[in-house]
Amino acid sequence: MNILLVKLSSLGDVVHALPVVQDISAALPGAHIDWVVEKSFAPVLAMHAGLRRTIPCEIRRWRKSPFSSATHQEVAAFKADLRRTRYDAVLDLQGLTKSAVVARMAQVTPGGKRYALGNQTEGSGYEAPTRWVADVAIRLRPHIHAVQRSRELAAQALGYRLTPSLDFGLKMQLVPSLPVNLAPEKIANRVVFVHGTSRADKEWPLRDWTALGRRLNAAGYQVALAHGNDKERAKSQAIARVLNESATGHAVVWPLLPLDALTRELAQCAGVVGVDSGVSHIAVALDLPHVQLYNFDTAWRTGPDSASGRQVSVYGQPAPTVDDVWRAWLGCLETVAGASLETARSSDAGDDSE
Repeated sequence: MNILLVKLSSLGDVVHALPVVQDISAALPGAHIDWVVEKSFAPVLAMHAGLRRTIPCEIRRWRKSPFSSATHQEVAAFKADLRRTRYDAVLDLQGLTKSAVVARMAQVTPGGKRYALGNQTEGSGYEAPTRWVADVAIRLRPHIHAVQRSRELAAQALGYRLTPSLDFGLKMQLVPSLPVNLAPEKIANRVVFVHGTSRADKEWPLRDWTALGRRLNAAGYQVALAHGNDKERAKSQAIARVLNESATGHAVVWPLLPLDALTRELAQCAGVVGVDSGVSHIAVALDLPHVQLYNFDTAWRTGPDSASGRQVSVYGQPAPTVDDVWRAWLGCLETVAGASLETARSSDAGDDSE
């Protein structure tokens, strides 16, 4: 069975849809899954073993010069690449006009169908063409988490029952790609700050980042600062400069990294503190200890599942306080330590029974 997923952007939305691949693979062994995505986000999908093929597009760029000959050639090449396979099911997980157009471009087998969202859910973008071009439009409950939204759509479209377990398919130990001038034992003590976001109203104040960094340094952690553009790099440098003025300060600014290299670096860290952003959601997908910061009460829709205690969201107006974030971080560590102790006890019990 050939299945095509259409989720083009943005990075956080793409990450939220990753569990669909694991769900389908578990429910339909032998299914071949392809995914259409914006080229800039393709490196993350390329790291997922459950995907047969990632099909990149550049709709965002094509829109800027729709009538140029270069755009026409690139669109034609993309269309030919997309149509290399006929699909038994095409799932538009995005619910926008651009994703509906891509779903319509794809070829289906005789009896194959295109599935899409039949309604808007709270806080999510939705455009009517997504259901107009679909063979089957599936209505979902309006109040639903972004991860569950994609999972339920796929389950209803393909006729399988969802399990409670959640797996993004990125929970693995990856080989580091970034030289770190630290003793090996210090690498596991890196805490990454993800302060960059496309929206200024999601940011956390610089003074709060430095205050949190001082507490982490005093506790023996190194702070690593990620960034995705010049403006974010300047903020990273400003935070590191303040932290490194202290005798206990230990902060490093990473270079600008492609998404796959950044994902590998995150996978090696002790944990992440980040705002609501795509990179922060990658930390969730990697199952890292993580505190996600919200200036709006929207964590119910995009934040981590706080039930485990390993990953939590912290909401505050106008922004979460440093004390609240610090307590949340300590809570994550307590959960991780408790889980490690329980694993050790189980291992010892197994040894005693032999």
